[in-house]
Amino acid sequence: MMNLSSTMKAYGCRYCVSPLKQLLHTTNHHLRFRPRSPPLFSSSFNNLKLPNFNLLLTYNSLFFTTEHLWGRSGMNTNKKMVEHLQQYGVISSEKVARVMETIDRALFVPDRTPAYADCPQEIGYNATISAPHMHATCLQLLEEKLQPGMHALDVGSGTGYLTACFAMMVGPQGRAIGVEHIPELVASSITNIEKSAAAPLLKKGSLSMHVGDGREGWPECAPYDAIHVGAAAPEMPQALLDQLKPGGRMVIP
Repeated sequence: MMNLSSTMKAYGCRYCVSPLKQLLHTTNHHLRFRPRSPPLFSSSFNNLKLPNFNLLLTYNSLFFTTEHLWGRSGMNTNKKMVEHLQQYGVISSEKVARVMETIDRALFVPDRTPAYADCPQEIGYNATISAPHMHATCLQLLEEKLQPGMHALDVGSGTGYLTACFAMMVGPQGRAIGVEHIPELVASSITNIEKSAAAPLLKKGSLSMHVGDGREGWPECAPYDAIHVGAAAPEMPQALLDQLKPGGRMVIP
């Protein structure tokens, strides 16, 4: 039987309103936090060597001051966004930093949207692209399962940003699959990726985007070393567990 405590990682939700708007009060430049219930699935991150992720995943971390701080910072390049994430301790991996610098977030958000602000952005159809710190968190949690030649599944792929990052990490010999139930988002995600550094991987076929019910995964390319789910699940989808390789890792809210 699979050890869920070592396999599941809890994480934020692409359909949620920005947690800062729910959890922070700003009064005379002082930030006060309201506690939040623990996530549906959680586990210890002591072996991951990442900073304070138990705090991050319960939204009681100072990472959530970043929207307040960065919203007025004039951050206007992808490189500056990554540097800020490194400065605040969100990114500790050089590989994750390199990939996030390579895949420009501005190509994956609607026009006239502050692409590099550390907050979710609406992408239409009652969906959002997650904040950069959530993407960085996910990439670090999955990094050891996103090595060259491995297979990764992105459920709720939205604009295609995280799927493109996965593809860059697993490389041309690996497979990165995005599954999204909104056809218009799948079409736009392909357009976005074609403008990005991941375009050759899309052309080669090692990166592909599909319309489908993410709860059913994408069995054609299973088993997966890494599975990311971008929207909250009321219960663990059995099909995704079945498609997770033994020793693989799933990140799911």
